Amino acid sequence: MEFFVKSGNPEKQKTGCLIVGVFESRKLSAPAQQIDDISEGYINAIVKRGDMEGKFGQTLLLHNVPGTSCDRVLLVGCGKEREFDAIKYKKISGKVIKLLNETGATEAINTLPLLNVKGQELYSKVRFAVEAANNSLYLFEQLKSEKSETRRPLRKMTLFIESRADLAEGEKAINHACAITAGQSLTRDLANLPGNICNPTYLAKMAEDLAKEYSSLSTNILDESELKEMGAGAFVSVSQGSDQPGKLICMEYNGGEKGNKPLVFVGKGITFDTGGISLKPGAGMDEMKFDMGGAASVFGLIKAVAEMGLPINVVGVVAAAENMPSGGASRPGDVVTSLSGKTIEILNTDAEGRLVLCDALTYVEKYDPEIVIDIATLTGAVIIALGHEASGVMSNNNALANEIENASDMANDRVWRLPIWDEYHEQLKSNVADFTNLGGRPAGTITAGCFLSKFTKKYRWAHIDIAGTAWKSGADKGATGRPVPLLSQIVINRAK
Repeated sequence: MEFFVKSGNPEKQKTGCLIVGVFESRKLSAPAQQIDDISEGYINAIVKRGDMEGKFGQTLLLHNVPGTSCDRVLLVGCGKEREFDAIKYKKISGKVIKLLNETGATEAINTLPLLNVKGQELYSKVRFAVEAANNSLYLFEQLKSEKSETRRPLRKMTLFIESRADLAEGEKAINHACAITAGQSLTRDLANLPGNICNPTYLAKMAEDLAKEYSSLSTNILDESELKEMGAGAFVSVSQGSDQPGKLICMEYNGGEKGNKPLVFVGKGITFDTGGISLKPGAGMDEMKFDMGGAASVFGLIKAVAEMGLPINVVGVVAAAENMPSGGASRPGDVVTSLSGKTIEILNTDAEGRLVLCDALTYVEKYDPEIVIDIATLTGAVIIALGHEASGVMSNNNALANEIENASDMANDRVWRLPIWDEYHEQLKSNVADFTNLGGRPAGTITAGCFLSKFTKKYRWAHIDIAGTAWKSGADKGATGRPVPLLSQIVINRAK
C-alpha cells in the first residue's frame, strides 16, 4: 500500500472513503463535525439515533453522505477522549484498514492523525498509523497452495495533518514506518517458517541475500568447524547434536563514518528447539520453530536500518543452531569450555539459548562496540513474570537500560526492567565448573540474564527476553515481529 500526507480540508476531498473519529457520548471529532456541517447535520442525526455511540472499536460505514465528494464515510468509535492513547490509536488504526480492505474502496483519506492522542506528536501519530496499517495486512501464505485474494484491496492511504509546514515530518514518519514494518514482515516470515525449511543454512543464505540487496551491508559467516576451531565450545555443544551445522552469522551495516563504534545486536537463533537430551513435552513443541525469534528480529532490524539509510554503524550477529537429541548431543552433567575460556556445567540441555549466546557475546568484543544488546526467546519464566505484554530487560548499565525503556515508550513496544543483582549469581554455582547453565526455578529469567552478564564485562550490554512477546499461540498462532519497532527506535535515536 502507498501512503501520503496532506493538509487542507478533508471534507472537500474526493476519495473512496473518508475516515473520521467519534468519541464516547456521541461527541464528533473536528473532522467529523466538518462532515456534519457540509452535510447539514446528516452525521449528527445518525449519531443521535444511536447507530454510533463512539465506544472504542465501533465502526459505521456510510454511503453517499450529502454534500461530500467521497463515496463512503467511515465513522470510527475512539472511546473516551481523555483516554485515547497510543495503544488505542494503533488498535483502531489497524482495525480500520482491515475493514476497508474488504469494502471495495481502493483509496482512503484518514483523519485520525488530526486527533489528540495522549502524549503523542505528529511524527508518532503518522508513524503508528502506517505501522498499524501494514501490520494488519500481513499474511503468511508462502506455504499454502491457494492464496487469499482480496477483490479490490486498499492501495492508497492519505493521512491528513494540520499544517503544510509539517509535511516533511509526516513524510519522514511514513518512510520510517514503512522501513520498520518491512523489517517486521521479514522477522515474521522467518519465524513463521517451519524448522525443516528455516535452519541455520537458510538463515545464512538470507544474510547473503540481504547483502546483495543493500550495498550498505556486508556479511561474514562462520561455520561449525570454524567455531569449534576457535574454541566456541558452548555454542558447539548445542549445534553438535543436529545434522544441521550451526553458524554464526554476522551482518554489518556501514551507514556511519568509518571507525565509529557500532551498535551491536545479537540474536538467539535456535531454529528448532526439542530441548535436546532434556527433551521437551510433545504438546506444543511445534511452536519451538519460534525459538529463533531473537535472530529473526535482528534480521528485521538490519533490513529496517538499511531501508531507512540511517547515518550510523550497526552490526547484527545471529547465533544459529538446532537443538536436537542424538548420539552426538550434549548430556546433562557435561562440562564445556566457552570462547571466553570459562567452563560451564550443563545441568539442562534445554537451557541451550544462553550457551550459543555466551560465545556470540564474547565474539562481538572484536567490534569494539558502543553498546551490545542481545535479543532472545530465552525463558518461559518471563511469561510468568510479565505475560505477553512486555519483554523483559536486564542490563549491566543503568544509562543503557533507561535508553531502552525510553525507546520502548516512543515505539509503543513495551519492556520492563528486571534486576541482575549479585545475590542471584549464587544460584549458578557449580561444584565442577566455573558455573552452571541453570539457576533453578526461582527467578529463572533473572538467572539466565545473570549467566549472560558473565560474558559482557568489556562493554555496555543489555539483554531482552522476548519469549512472551515474539509470537502468539492459539487460533492466531504466528510471529508478532516484536521487538523490531523497539530496536529500530534505539537506532533512530542514536542516529539523530
